[in-house]
Amino acid sequence: MQGVAVASSTKLAADAGAIVADAGGNAVDAAVAAALVSITTEPAICALGAGGFLTIWPPAGDPVTIDGYIEMPGRGLPPERFGGGRRDVRIGYGGGVDLTVGHGSVGTPGGMAALSVASERYGRLPWAEVVEPAYQDVKNGFALSLASYTYLKHAAEAVFGWNEQSHRALHHSDGTIRRPGETIWIEELAHTLRRIADYGAEEFYVGETARLIAADSAKNGGVLTLEDLATYQPIVRRPLVTGVDRWQVATNPPPALGGSTLTAMLLLMQNEPVDQWGSHEVAWLARVQEGVLDYRIRNLDLSEDLERDLERLLDDARMGELKRWVTSPSTVHTSAVDADGLACSVTMSAGYGSGVMPPGTGAWMNNCLGEHELNRRGYHGWPPGTRLPSNMAPTVARHEDGSVISIGSPGADRITTAILQVLVNHLHLGMTLAESVGHARLHVEDQDGKKVAAFEPGLPVDELRIPSRPFDTLDMYFGGAGVAKLNVDGTFEVAADPRRGGGTTIGGR
Repeated sequence: MQGVAVASSTKLAADAGAIVADAGGNAVDAAVAAALVSITTEPAICALGAGGFLTIWPPAGDPVTIDGYIEMPGRGLPPERFGGGRRDVRIGYGGGVDLTVGHGSVGTPGGMAALSVASERYGRLPWAEVVEPAYQDVKNGFALSLASYTYLKHAAEAVFGWNEQSHRALHHSDGTIRRPGETIWIEELAHTLRRIADYGAEEFYVGETARLIAADSAKNGGVLTLEDLATYQPIVRRPLVTGVDRWQVATNPPPALGGSTLTAMLLLMQNEPVDQWGSHEVAWLARVQEGVLDYRIRNLDLSEDLERDLERLLDDARMGELKRWVTSPSTVHTSAVDADGLACSVTMSAGYGSGVMPPGTGAWMNNCLGEHELNRRGYHGWPPGTRLPSNMAPTVARHEDGSVISIGSPGADRITTAILQVLVNHLHLGMTLAESVGHARLHVEDQDGKKVAAFEPGLPVDELRIPSRPFDTLDMYFGGAGVAKLNVDGTFEVAADPRRGGGTTIGGR
């Protein structure tokens, strides 16, 4: 058998996966190529200066998660250097979000390093060949995606308008933002990708690109240093694995929070029979989310022993003990599976974007130090070298018959609830992948300590115990799940979220 199925945030990214699959690449090659296209051709949604995770499950072996998430920078800096370089803004996205942007909001990006490790350990093709689709797309110019434009309508000025290089890339000369389908040309980004293709991911951490990033940070009050970049190393971790019906589900382990909260929700959903999404089942879904969110806010966000407190969460979820608490919390993703049964799920995030584009790089940087919902210790509240909390949960599930699924989603704190509902829809309720991804979703929000259930049309919500916030249509606020599946008979299924205008492809045949 041959072939690789890919679901990604855009058709352009999915097609990159097909290109490398047609060249003999496997699921990891395809996922890495697609991820590289996503982080370079979805401005405002993600960026080259991102962090992320990959969960990979070889057909004969144990699953692994490669942690390439953001670190707190500032190695070697005196105390007085911390706390600055910030711009506090509010944008209208998702009903209103407060965030911090600017050079001081930029954490040490590990996404490029993690993609490189995955390529080296699990891919078939040379690194330069995997980077090539992203290089060609940027060199030739790419169309602004609808998802990028949708976010830019809220963030173009406050986040991406204050930096000269950033403003020039996304705006016309009269100051208006570019529209969906208009061509984006960032010549310096093409040069950066050419260096990364030729010299490896090390170029981003110790080469010319690293020097340009560090110099810009030092000049503008940031705390990201050349030492932070040169020191960064991805970490290969053992994923969390839990049983759901006849499936084993592997997802992102601590210190990230997304995989643990997803696992707890999956375990709790099994405590109540869900045969359809009726009023009772939707109410239980909301109560599960509410309970896990409560636990996270009270016990995890400021935990001094995260491993211990996450294990307590999972132990209680296995025993159904969270029932007593459930009464009354930007990104791109690619999923790929191949005919051999290798599965790769990769999620990358640059937060809401810092607006920083270091001169000479063409690369936007993250604002992960300025995501208030993930940094409850406060701005620059972590010691240098600390991995920041994350909601990302790239996930792979394997059935006892040999079928395998790769799934994940962008969407900040909606990542886990989006993946949860797609998995319940497909693994338990028997919906097709397309039906599972396209089904209406619910997400329990924390609004100043009060719980509110945001939901899409089509869900019966008359038994909810908390206030609700309806949406008129399916909305990218609820994530952008991408799923690729190898069936036991060797056929592929693949689905990308209509909320994000994602793309799918099958290559290598």
